[in-house]
Amino acid sequence: MQTEVVAIKQATKRIEAKQASIDGSTFECVGASRMTFRDVCLAGTRITDANLSDLEIDGAQLGGATIRNIGMPGPGHSLYDPEAKQRPLTFENCELTGSRISGCNLTDVAITDCEMVGLTINGIPVEELLRVYEGAAAKG
Repeated sequence: MQTEVVAIKQATKRIEAKQASIDGSTFECVGASRMTFRDVCLAGTRITDANLSDLEIDGAQLGGATIRNIGMPGPGHSLYDPEAKQRPLTFENCELTGSRISGCNLTDVAITDCEMVGLTINGIPVEELLRVYEGAAAKG
């Protein structure tokens, strides 16, 4: 069976796909706001140079995913605005075992009610840091 190629250029369309395969499709310079993906396989999908503000991902498997260069456009980018502030991201009930966060700005990040066994910051175990902090706080 040969794959049909559907080309949509310089047009406004609404696409409804159900029980369909659009594997290998390419979307470039496309407005795709308020799209809904339910019970889909997006494995191997790449998203680059995109505005994903207010994106919500719920009940997804992200094992092996790489998220990098996230935030406001930097100096040299055509949309750079030195006054712009990144709105906060929210991670709730996420399995992040073995994950790595590096080179990130974590200013004002709050971690609450999380399992932190083995969590380190710059190689220092957080459990140990909390024990030292709590001991110093108890001494007053």
